[in-house]
Amino acid sequence: MTDPAKVTRPLLAVYVAWHPSFQDGENISRSLFQHYRRDLYRNVAGGSGLPVMYRSQPPEGQAVPIDIDLNGAEATAIIFLVDENWTGDADWMAWARRVSDQADQTGLRALVFPVAIDNSAIAKGVVPEQAVRWDKWSTETESVKLGRLVTALSYQFCRMMRHFLEHLERPGVSDDDLLTFLRKVEVFLSHSKHDADGVAIALAFRKYMQDADYDSFFDVFNIPIGLRFNRVLLEKVRVSAVVAIHTDSYSTREWCRQEMIQAKLHNSPLVVANCIKDIDERGFPYMANVPIVRMDPEKRDRIEIIVARLMDEVLKDFLWRCRVRLFAGAGENVAFLPRPPELIVLTALKSRAVPSDTVVYPDPPIGAEEIDLFAKAAPGIRLLSATEWLAGAAP
Repeated sequence: MTDPAKVTRPLLAVYVAWHPSFQDGENISRSLFQHYRRDLYRNVAGGSGLPVMYRSQPPEGQAVPIDIDLNGAEATAIIFLVDENWTGDADWMAWARRVSDQADQTGLRALVFPVAIDNSAIAKGVVPEQAVRWDKWSTETESVKLGRLVTALSYQFCRMMRHFLEHLERPGVSDDDLLTFLRKVEVFLSHSKHDADGVAIALAFRKYMQDADYDSFFDVFNIPIGLRFNRVLLEKVRVSAVVAIHTDSYSTREWCRQEMIQAKLHNSPLVVANCIKDIDERGFPYMANVPIVRMDPEKRDRIEIIVARLMDEVLKDFLWRCRVRLFAGAGENVAFLPRPPELIVLTALKSRAVPSDTVVYPDPPIGAEEIDLFAKAAPGIRLLSATEWLAGAAP
């Protein structure tokens, strides 16, 4: 049976630290708390989502906050919101060095992510140039800055969870295996070349992700000479996070439909960018059950939001895969899905060498109407949320 202690221990704990004189520190920290504690992460990480804890106000009679527990979770992310108040306080500087040294001793299991709130941290050499540069976003609205911060942090959290997943799958991997940690998240842009919007939007996505240091895969430029494009396309979909750019002609194109089906069958992290300008004559039925973000195909002003949502999906995927690896005694007849089940999964379930009679998916439980439909299409297969399965619904 599953050991509850293994699946209730947090996969990733997040600490946010800021100097008590930094007035915006509490607002930024609260936004991070709300993002990583919402249903989006509760569903895959279990409990109440990713634990987000604060370090700001020192205990009475002390000059700095209490220390950070680096052993309370499988991985620990420490976010320093560094401003002039912090860099001008010798006690806080010493506390930051001590925390950083302790994190370094864990290999890559605990990492410090500095955020340069103003230029003082960079000018004084307190944080490196590769810190999150909040100070460069001064002309942006507060919501845009917070969105960029969350995306940058989620990208790093993905790396931490992938590193932990490597440990679960290959216990001999070193704690400081940088090659695994530094591997980028690939993004596949599924789009139609038979309308101007599909190509233009894909190019705009590609430029944005390159500028933001996210790898993207774009078939026009990235298919090696000598390889058949269909073989490369489908292989890339299986191992990438996918943005489906849903323009008017998307559903009519065979390869777009193939890419979507492959993404679903292989449980790829997936976001649909709804860029319909006029009419989609026959909406492709397998584009549902994933986040759908609306974007005007001409303005193209929500690419940043779509990429942020994709990063959430990637992080959710790593969290779920880590959680599944910690489930003991699952049995070969159990299939774990990273999102609520849909009828297309029957194809994958039936093609398994050992057929599955139980499907476990992230909470919350799906509605009775979906369970009834699934029962008619696949009698004998039980659908259980992770909580239901852990509670003993499985034999």
